[in-house]
Amino acid sequence: MLKKITLTTLALAGFSSVAAAEDGPFGYQPVHNVQVGPRPYYLVDKMSNGPLKRRLETCKDAPKHVTDFSIGHRGAPLQFPEHTLESYVAAARMGSGILECDVTFTADGELVCRHAECDLHTTTDILATPLASKCSVPPDYTSAEPFRNVRCCTSDIDYSDFKTLCAKMDAGNRSAATLDEYLNSTAQWRTDLYSTCGTLLSHREAVQLFGELNVGQTPELKGGDATRIAAVFGSQANYAQALIDDLKAEGVPPWRAWPQSFNPDDVFYWINNEPAYGQQAVFLDGRYTQEISAREFRDLKAAGLNIIAPPMQILLTTNSRGRIVQSKYARRAKRAGLDIISWTTERSGRVNEEIIPGGGNFYYDTTVSALRNDGDILTQIHVLARQVGIIGLFSDWPGTTSYYASCMELE
Repeated sequence: MLKKITLTTLALAGFSSVAAAEDGPFGYQPVHNVQVGPRPYYLVDKMSNGPLKRRLETCKDAPKHVTDFSIGHRGAPLQFPEHTLESYVAAARMGSGILECDVTFTADGELVCRHAECDLHTTTDILATPLASKCSVPPDYTSAEPFRNVRCCTSDIDYSDFKTLCAKMDAGNRSAATLDEYLNSTAQWRTDLYSTCGTLLSHREAVQLFGELNVGQTPELKGGDATRIAAVFGSQANYAQALIDDLKAEGVPPWRAWPQSFNPDDVFYWINNEPAYGQQAVFLDGRYTQEISAREFRDLKAAGLNIIAPPMQILLTTNSRGRIVQSKYARRAKRAGLDIISWTTERSGRVNEEIIPGGGNFYYDTTVSALRNDGDILTQIHVLARQVGIIGLFSDWPGTTSYYASCMELE
């Protein structure tokens, strides 16, 4: 279970211990009947025979519960358009105790849920609307490849324009000759079944929705064009503060929020200027190397950081017997007293021979020699939970992490 700051600290900061939304704008209620879907059962069936498979099989008919171990990465984007109302609700129904809104901004300063400032051309239908003309780099229909350099940003448009768009699965074929070719390029291991005008949300709306669902939230402040950030917010610090201001305005207690960023300046801004929320600020470590010195981890801890979050492959390696084990990075981070969250399981597609050998499966590249089939996704989760001791794991199909956590009696 993720660490929570003390009630004394909350009281001193002026927050109550509970901030449950009632009769919110979306009309949702907390999930009590968790439905993880068929995928976790499929993965258990695919596992090689052994103690872990037998343990997970015993839980097939047992109730599953909401768990903070299961973090909905952009919602449930293996099947639902990411960062949408529909994706978030699906993740909550699968037992995610914490949901993520990646936070970026519109031209008029509204914080919105998108993975990047400039991803509207792949995550929405903007190119099929008149708003395409407002894109930083609109399609060039005089070219044989009109979408080669296309670039559409949230900061290209106002919030009112943003809300007219429909979300779709994140995909775009830059070599396409037609708009239909460009838009209809969803990866084969995902689906367009639920890609019927996903509902876009502002950060404030996401905070309200998460309150109705009674889940924790981990908003990630995304990087962006520094000139545009300065023009809209005045400074990077003001941009970071705006995220916290949304949480405060909606009455989110600090113990139910894990603000995160790849930019250490954002993280330490929260630690130093918003200490109640800063206690659970998460440094997303994007250095992609297991060779981080013990001293660096100790320095981060001494500066006030409590939680670090590298990708899964940085925490895992294989031993001389070909088994998945924790990495040197994991051991050193724990010795420094840092809690660890990791990302992102079920993000890279299938575990099979077509994808893995060429190095095209990003999150499995340090354990490729030990992976035999899709069931080893659960083997990785088990090593992360039991050996590394992570306190939470992002997933594109949160039902899998909820199944595992429920079976292993993790909160």
